[in-house]
Amino acid sequence: MDLRPELPPPPVSRQRLDELWAEVERTADLLAARPGAAGEAIAAFNAMTGRDHVPLDFAEYDGRRSQEEFAREAARAARPVVADITWDELVEIVRRLLTAPPECDYHLRLLEANVSHPRVSDLVFHPSGNHQGASAEQIVDEALKYRPIAL
Repeated sequence: MDLRPELPPPPVSRQRLDELWAEVERTADLLAARPGAAGEAIAAFNAMTGRDHVPLDFAEYDGRRSQEEFAREAARAARPVVADITWDELVEIVRRLLTAPPECDYHLRLLEANVSHPRVSDLVFHPSGNHQGASAEQIVDEALKYRPIAL
């Protein structure tokens, strides 16, 4: 199933990736040389990207993802909410997560932002009990059944 234009990861220009990567490197260098002074750089980076990165993200970025992955993630919305997302679209997003495409992180953020289940990623990647081996449809059904407890 093709996803409508609001759902696939938005393209990020090479120029934007390079700008963000330069800031990541600068912040990582500053963190290594003068940790106390890095707070402002991290705050500025977060303001520029709408994210909430912490010092550890800059200190250990190369252990979890490539430079390009870090910059691409920072360039895209942290919580891409789509108000009228459909059940079929959610199923397709879960299918894509289950096949682990290169844009898996974006699809996971998209899923988490559009369902209220607090551990939807566990339903996909770490299912327990009767959820093991669940289809994409069953995962979406389970995620959509969740209702927060009213306090």
